Amino acid sequence: MHQSPFEKTVTLAMTGASGAQYGLRLLQCLLASNVRVWLLLSEAAQVVINTETDMQLPEGDERELQNFLADRFAAQEGQLTLFSKRDWFSPVASGTGAPASMVICPASGGTLSAVACGASNNLIERAADVALKERRQLILVPREAPYSEIHLENMLKLTRMGAMILPASPGFYQRPSSVEDIVDFVVARLLDQLGIEQKLLPSWGEQDGQ
Repeated sequence: MHQSPFEKTVTLAMTGASGAQYGLRLLQCLLASNVRVWLLLSEAAQVVINTETDMQLPEGDERELQNFLADRFAAQEGQLTLFSKRDWFSPVASGTGAPASMVICPASGGTLSAVACGASNNLIERAADVALKERRQLILVPREAPYSEIHLENMLKLTRMGAMILPASPGFYQRPSSVEDIVDFVVARLLDQLGIEQKLLPSWGEQDGQ
């Protein structure tokens, strides 16, 4: 049996909420940690990336966009695969092929709702549905303020299903000095939950050499 050169595989989905920097930084860190990434980008996510960052994504097909991101984040050959929203034959669409972990970062309110009710209208929603039904790790990173009752009900519902809600709520006890430090706080928490070693943020009690 062929052994993968990568440590593990993670499905990373990005949707149309503000906070594209969180998802892109997580992608960068996963690739740097020798993790294979199966990437899902909604159309709204691509608009947000072009709006919130200095990146201008190519408007071609998925292969062109995949190559652009692979070059941008120095992915190894075969380490990054981008699937289209209707690619129902991708591994993430089935319990027999999906990896053990999926992160939706950032997760829009619409995505929270769709996943909570099992809509499965596109590949992101279907991949999350697979994670839930197979009792695999599913982490959603909402970036909204304030939360409506609908948002809160959907987050509670998802939590009861076994998903984790990890909001993009950075702490400040590490005294961040840049936007990058604030982003890294949330990404570090995500890497910790995924069981991936990170040096972005020291564990509690280790700061200041303690």
